[in-house]
Amino acid sequence: MPSMDHSTDEKLETKEMDIRSLSSSGYQAQNTPYIHKVGVPPKQNLFKEFKYTVKETLFSDDPFRPFKDQSGSRKFILGMQAIFPILEWGRSYSLTKFRGDLIAGLTIASLCIPQDIGYAKLANLDPQYGLYSSFVPPLIYAFMGSSRDIAIGPVAVVSLLLGTLLQNEIDPTTNAIEYRRLAFTATFFAGITQATLGFLRLGFLIDFLSHAAIVGFMGGAAITIALQQLKGFLGIQKFTKNSDIISVMKSVWGSVNHGWNWQTILIGASFLSFLLFAKYIGKRNKKFFWVPAIAPLISVILSTFFVYITRADKKGVAIVKHIEKGINPPSLNEIYFSGKYLGKGFRIGVVAGMIALTEATAIGRTFATMKDYQLDGNKEMVALGAMNIVGSMTSCYVATGSFSRSAVNYMAGCRTAVSNIVMSCVVFLTLEFITPLFKYTPNAILSAIIISAVINLVDFQAAILIWKIDKFDFVACFGAFFGVIFRSVEIGLLIAVSISFAKILLQVTRPRTATLGKIPGTSVYRNIQQYPEATKVPGVLIVRVDSAIYFSNSNYVKERILRLLADEEENLKAEYLPRIQFLIVEMSPVTDIDTSGIHALEELHGSLQKRDMQLILANPGPVVIDKLHASKFANMIGENQIFLTVADAVSSCAPKLAEEA
Repeated sequence: MPSMDHSTDEKLETKEMDIRSLSSSGYQAQNTPYIHKVGVPPKQNLFKEFKYTVKETLFSDDPFRPFKDQSGSRKFILGMQAIFPILEWGRSYSLTKFRGDLIAGLTIASLCIPQDIGYAKLANLDPQYGLYSSFVPPLIYAFMGSSRDIAIGPVAVVSLLLGTLLQNEIDPTTNAIEYRRLAFTATFFAGITQATLGFLRLGFLIDFLSHAAIVGFMGGAAITIALQQLKGFLGIQKFTKNSDIISVMKSVWGSVNHGWNWQTILIGASFLSFLLFAKYIGKRNKKFFWVPAIAPLISVILSTFFVYITRADKKGVAIVKHIEKGINPPSLNEIYFSGKYLGKGFRIGVVAGMIALTEATAIGRTFATMKDYQLDGNKEMVALGAMNIVGSMTSCYVATGSFSRSAVNYMAGCRTAVSNIVMSCVVFLTLEFITPLFKYTPNAILSAIIISAVINLVDFQAAILIWKIDKFDFVACFGAFFGVIFRSVEIGLLIAVSISFAKILLQVTRPRTATLGKIPGTSVYRNIQQYPEATKVPGVLIVRVDSAIYFSNSNYVKERILRLLADEEENLKAEYLPRIQFLIVEMSPVTDIDTSGIHALEELHGSLQKRDMQLILANPGPVVIDKLHASKFANMIGENQIFLTVADAVSSCAPKLAEEA
């Protein structure tokens, strides 16, 4: 037995000596093929490097390219077209396009009028303010927006968010004028926020709210909106002001014996069934897209006529009553530019503006992809900001792109933003001549329209897909969902943003690492977990770092590599295999490194030297290799220990053993 142990030790020693002798010859060995050196980029001028970084961060789409080598007058025209895209596409506008826009505009107008009245109630404003917000903002957007398909107006989620945040500051029932002024102030600052992000080209900030968080937030908001409509749907007089599901359900069941009105329930249930059936028809056959689009207006007309002839309002059926006639009155003098409500209006406006921007951007990108055209995100922000700034001065509250209306707009065959102008004109005629006819419109029908509109915001398929793809994203989705339902809209939004940022921080501070092995019959080295057939090279540990190495993760990366090394040494010792002589760090995914990262590499190099191991780097990028040379780290480990590929590094360290592997 002792002789066997002695024999094993001898073999182990001989193999280790073999590794040393093979590696000491380096890449200059006679039988080793030529190995290309890692190129060091020329030194960059500091100003040019800063200019390039700013350009890629803020002007990645190169917006000034069309202005290059143009005359002064041509630059002026191009500048005006950049601000007002209608001047560009308007030159090729034709009667054929107008026919499509006219049909689309009339279709979305029939959908928007009843929705606007209902959404104004969500924001705790009088019905006419919803119609105002579908008159002025769409006109401004048509001239300044770059999307051909977005339909502009109030939307359910933003209306609910605005109503919730505003009523936390001012009671809309007892202080209606102050409440309205704060709503205009919030709209003004929502527009300022959106326009500023566009002018400063900071649109990438809205991408920090992940898709998963938005799906959860929208789904929770949809259920909250639907629950809020139970007041009008059931005819309840006294209803909770809280939006969480527990408070709402307590309020609903607490008034079941004395607060519900059966006539109201009959109207609401009948027309909700009709609206859902119309949606079903539209989904089954795309040719009938116009059926669910005009169904809300038909419902309003029929229910209003029914209430008028039966005088159901005398039997407890709540009606809209009076809607102010005439177009938007000026409201610049109502905006708070000083006083205690200025800060509150600013805070609410920033939150509402960001949510409105996120929704509009998502909608615009979706339809731009479907029609294969480019959407300038920064121009969109400026356009949305401008329309809300002007809207705040003309008695409007926050407007944005509506998904339901935009989908109808697209299906109806819109060709340009002229469909928004057509819709705006119809709303103008409604405000001037038709609003008195809405006097007997029951609140129940508005509740039914809103419930049918928000049902599609609960996207179960998207949630299932998120679960399959990324479990952490699913946590963000459900965190936002439950936050909105069980607490409030702002808490849900806060949870959504917090989890999105937590994910970013986790990915930055805890980057993935992988142990690589050689794919048999090739010189390719890949993750051994993904490719179990990949074999390790005896005496060599190859590790890949899948992230830039910064101060936030440098210590973790160093410790993670040392842990992998310790685990590998334990395994080798248990199997009586030669110990690790070389640690190769594959750096192709490492896009950047800072001083903390280099310091971590220095500490790693020192730890390996104490263990009689050699640190070798493979394929560092131009930014990384430049910093390695600037910090003298390349000299510390030796330039002959930096290779272009892992295969080069392995063949130089242990060519014979690499062939065996």
